[in-house]
Amino acid sequence: MRLVAGLIALVLWAAPASATEVVLDGAFLQGGLIRGVAAPGAQVFLDDQALRVSPEGRFVFGFGRDDEGPVRLRVRFADGREETRTLEVARRTYDVQRINGLPPRQVTPNAEDLAHIRRDNAEIGAARANDFPEIWFAQDFIWPARGRISGVYGSQRILNGQPRRPHYGIDIAAPTGTPVVAPAAGRVTVAATDHYYTGGTIVLDHGHGVSSAFLHMDTVTVRVGDVLAQGDAMGTVGAGGRATGPHLDWRINWFKVRVDPATLVGLMDP
Repeated sequence: MRLVAGLIALVLWAAPASATEVVLDGAFLQGGLIRGVAAPGAQVFLDDQALRVSPEGRFVFGFGRDDEGPVRLRVRFADGREETRTLEVARRTYDVQRINGLPPRQVTPNAEDLAHIRRDNAEIGAARANDFPEIWFAQDFIWPARGRISGVYGSQRILNGQPRRPHYGIDIAAPTGTPVVAPAAGRVTVAATDHYYTGGTIVLDHGHGVSSAFLHMDTVTVRVGDVLAQGDAMGTVGAGGRATGPHLDWRINWFKVRVDPATLVGLMDP
């Protein structure tokens, strides 16, 4: 799906503009991540949820795969005035992907595997609950690896004929050993080599609840606690976990909300 038409910059005005300007930038559609800047000292609420706002006035929120609008954004400025806007969320259609040839154990795990999966999920869940104050999410993101796009956000997968939950990332098919780099600055909160479904797995936190996950990696060369700059090496593409070939599955979350990485990067250069 071409997302260019869905990329919208929205400006909310209230006089005087120098004190109350609020700018929202992002894709106002299912899977979109919206990054905002408000006047310093403002409080921002998405419906009834208070958002973290940095001292510079930066904040962020996202829409899930099946979210439906409208949603209400309310900004309370330092002088007590408020501005409220209703945001529409454009609906999307999603592909259906059929993947056959997976080992039966990867489709229907046994009891030992289920225990492994629960440990993995707990680790990932704890990482995605972080709410660090850094504003690394405000950077323009870059592609973490180069290759052919073999899977897209939101698609429904049918594994060995059995329907499964939607795919929440973007798959980049590339040879094993292809470098993987940080798409934006962040702090490493997960650096695992043996997750059941995803093999080599990294979670990189970009602040304010925004995190990237990188799955199926062959090598992981970072450690939990490392702070990376955009473009820093993290490891290499592989086929660990449940994969039929080497690729990087790149995912982005805003806390528990799964958003589409494709809304944050342009077309991949040849």
